[in-house]
Amino acid sequence: MDNQQTRSILTVALMAAFADGLKDERERETIRQLADALGAEASLDLPAWYRDVLLSKPDLAEVVKPLDSPGLRQYAYEMAVGVVNADGSQNAAEAAFLARLSAALGLEARAAEATAREASELAAAGAVTSAAPATAIPAVPVAPVAAAAAGTVLGKATLSDAELDKTILTASITNAALELLPESIATMAIIPLQMRLVYRIGKAYGYEMDTSHAKDFIATLGVGLTSQYVEQFGRKLLGGLLGGLGGGIGRSVGRQAVSSGLAFATTFAIGRVAQRYYAGGRTLDAAALKQTFTGLLAEARGMAPQYQSQIEQAARTIDTRNLVSLVRQA
Repeated sequence: MDNQQTRSILTVALMAAFADGLKDERERETIRQLADALGAEASLDLPAWYRDVLLSKPDLAEVVKPLDSPGLRQYAYEMAVGVVNADGSQNAAEAAFLARLSAALGLEARAAEATAREASELAAAGAVTSAAPATAIPAVPVAPVAAAAAGTVLGKATLSDAELDKTILTASITNAALELLPESIATMAIIPLQMRLVYRIGKAYGYEMDTSHAKDFIATLGVGLTSQYVEQFGRKLLGGLLGGLGGGIGRSVGRQAVSSGLAFATTFAIGRVAQRYYAGGRTLDAAALKQTFTGLLAEARGMAPQYQSQIEQAARTIDTRNLVSLVRQA
């Protein structure tokens, strides 16, 4: 992939991130990380490029011209789909952007719409609602909130330690298995499954939970939803791992294992930190949560190879046509 193609991919990603008109600094950091992963940051004046993209609003047809292969064009579209759905289902502005992008890339309309629809359904499947308003992760220790169900004692889980351990490990193996699959839609299921895991753990300890609680918790750990997705796709691109809903370019086994192992480690660390946070009455502050997550992530990276056979077995049993059900049942 040459410099023009790299810049094209980055521009599509940035335009997707800002398609809803929200210019969040976290989105800029996401694209910076992608630029770094693709080896473009050193040769690209990122602040000037941001201004050019956001102020000039470049024509999509011109932006995607350098993408001269079906694989690159499909990759650009799938990345954009993932970016707009990473923090929840797409809104009208984002859907309109994806339609324009699909046309500019010359993709078959029905196939592109199916990809966008399935990604949106996955994001929606990961969402859960609660009557209680979402609260931010506290910067200082706080008193526990009211129990979610009568008879539940906060700090004492309705599930045993063994059951919670199994829940976290199963989620980690499932997400690692998803990264072994050639279909890019499988990667889009990882974040919804991580949010469902946090939701289940919080509920087990008697806390009112919804998607906003889970998102805030994961973000406090330093695991950006959009950036995690973009980084995963960046690794695929670097390793020639492009794949559409129907298969696509074959994956490199080495990079496949790295990506799978990271999905395992990230999910495992998220689950373990959530377990400690809610078991302790939510008294860990943001700094302690990040520090704990960093330590557990390093530990989990070393654990992943121990479960390789289980991960591979799980990958053989996952039907990507039923990912929405997989997320809903998590």
